[in-house]
Amino acid sequence: MRTLNHTSPVKLPLSADSTSHAMQLAVDTLQIEADAILALKQRLAGADAQAFTDAMQFILACSGKVVVSGIGKSGHIARKMAATFASTGTPSFFVHPAEAAHGDLGMVTSNDVLIAISYSGEAGELVAILPIVRRLGVKLIAMTGNPHSTLAKLADLHLNVYVEKEACPLNLAPTASTTVTLAMGDALAVAVLDARGFKEDDFARSHPGGALGRRLLTHVKDIMRTGTAIPQVGPETTLSTALLEITQKGMAMTAVVDAEETLLGVFTDGDLRRLIEKNLNLSTLAIGEVMGTHPRTIKPEQLAVEAVEIMETHRINQLLVCDANNKLVGALHIHDLTRAKVI
Repeated sequence: MRTLNHTSPVKLPLSADSTSHAMQLAVDTLQIEADAILALKQRLAGADAQAFTDAMQFILACSGKVVVSGIGKSGHIARKMAATFASTGTPSFFVHPAEAAHGDLGMVTSNDVLIAISYSGEAGELVAILPIVRRLGVKLIAMTGNPHSTLAKLADLHLNVYVEKEACPLNLAPTASTTVTLAMGDALAVAVLDARGFKEDDFARSHPGGALGRRLLTHVKDIMRTGTAIPQVGPETTLSTALLEITQKGMAMTAVVDAEETLLGVFTDGDLRRLIEKNLNLSTLAIGEVMGTHPRTIKPEQLAVEAVEIMETHRINQLLVCDANNKLVGALHIHDLTRAKVI
């Protein structure tokens, strides 16, 4: 059986001229799509501003869901648009227009807003369901490149996603038009999320499995070491006993607390190295004599990402966790943050 060598690039039968032409097409594609988005920006800042604002108002006033529909390449854009709305505080879902005609239209209610996407504005499957949608009383926003199309005329609002030309050299494959439509959807979603007062915490709640969700939802108390896992000794403890505690708990430090577990100080591996350099008689020292008296601490209710910031700022790998009364309640090592995927 032949195996593929994934480390070696596949040699394409392109001449130098062909390669140069291909690269020029790639650059031209990006330029055409960038120009199309800039043209959309100018329209939104001018003649199309009112339509965009009205579309925002439709969505903000919607007591149901934002339903997005399209077919072909527009359908792919519609799916992404629905996902973006849903993840930014606006309940939304995608409906395929052909499936809508065979039962899925039952998911749409009079409280919903429908965003129908078709660059030509004449997609048969989409136009076919619009009379039923209109009878339901659903608010209809059309996204097309033709303000005079059937879809645009049937809609309550029309958002113009016209492009001068496609990036495809044949001017056929949807390229610049789908890019502009996607950008229009993103602009609408971002404007709506801001108007709703949607914040980082809201985003995190809808993305609990993602990196941002973990950073914004994980608190120190969720991952800190507690109970017997906390390295701690009294101030009268001998240095040798304190070193044993440090070794057993594996945090390269120990907290120093009084009988009520109020934090008094901390002793770290770094403190030990500095003591050795001073040539002191370590066997006679009590930990309270050599501990650091201003340890860095954090509260259990604080976000774990705040612990990361403190560690990075002060170039340390451990933090002691204290309550409002400076009672030791936990300990946190940078490895705990790594395991929790906060960093």
